[in-house]
Amino acid sequence: MFTGLISDVGTLLSVEPRGDLKRLRIASHYPHDSLAMGASVAHNGVCMTLVGFGPRAEGDSYVSWHEADAAAETLAVTTAGAWAPGEKINLERALRIGDELGGHLVSGHVDGVATIASRRDFDNMAHFEIEAPKALAKFIAEKGSVALDGTSLTVNKVEKTRFTILLIPHTLEVTNWGGRMAGDKINIEVDTMARYAARLAEAAGE
Repeated sequence: MFTGLISDVGTLLSVEPRGDLKRLRIASHYPHDSLAMGASVAHNGVCMTLVGFGPRAEGDSYVSWHEADAAAETLAVTTAGAWAPGEKINLERALRIGDELGGHLVSGHVDGVATIASRRDFDNMAHFEIEAPKALAKFIAEKGSVALDGTSLTVNKVEKTRFTILLIPHTLEVTNWGGRMAGDKINIEVDTMARYAARLAEAAGE
């Protein structure tokens, strides 16, 4: 489980096709001796298992690298299939018992791909309008939570399949959202509570 609070922004160093999957190597600021084989790390909201890691050269702006495999299903239903070297990746390590839950509970199981319809900047903040996949729109509610590229965000307004979010300067600075523009594809994970509420309402109707 994750909280949607991004703890680092890494850079994708390489993509190596291996049959039906791709092995990704990412540079990060995580100390290499704090990483572990098999650990879970969210990459732009996609939970991936570490299959390798090590230190970067002394003096490098990044202090470590790690590798993770993106399977065929991940490549098909998330933005991971289009990632290329140089891509900035939002990173979050798995939640530990006792950690502060500052965002909302995020599973790292991406539901689909949304599109940024527009971006408007003002007062060092950014207002985004997001086009959600039609099948997921019913799970998005005003003042509710949604994870976009792994970032826990509050929904401002909803109209049909579109909703808006407002990012404060801090979020723009410590995530990859500062470089996001209209037309970009982003991973979306709807709030688990909204999913269960919708299913209960559906069952009641049946």
